[in-house]
Amino acid sequence: MADTDETGNTLGDAASSAGAVALEDRDGTAVLRVDGDLDLALAPKLRQLAERAARLGPAVLVIDLTGVTFLASAGMAELVRAHRGRTVSTSLRVVATGRITLRPLELTRLTDELAIYPSLSEALATG
Repeated sequence: MADTDETGNTLGDAASSAGAVALEDRDGTAVLRVDGDLDLALAPKLRQLAERAARLGPAVLVIDLTGVTFLASAGMAELVRAHRGRTVSTSLRVVATGRITLRPLELTRLTDELAIYPSLSEALATG
């Protein structure tokens, strides 16, 4: 059975032919796991679940990109949207490592704006 929020809605997941996004609750922290190509096809699904996660009001929202096989500009735009659109009380953390995800973030200087972590466990452990 899927996890539900306080309104009874499933936390959920969304998929396209090239990837998937899943929203999980980890002890009050919302975690968005992204798998596959984070491109124009999957980016709207990331936005949809990021907005759903924000409505839950977690103290921390983690977007985990370790399963991403391609990071397009549309995906990076959604990371910026999630960062700039978050509430003051919600901290956004992005898990990115390696050439596929970290390198595009470095080239666009998003590493200066986003809180980047090398692993999900480190993003969850940081107070």
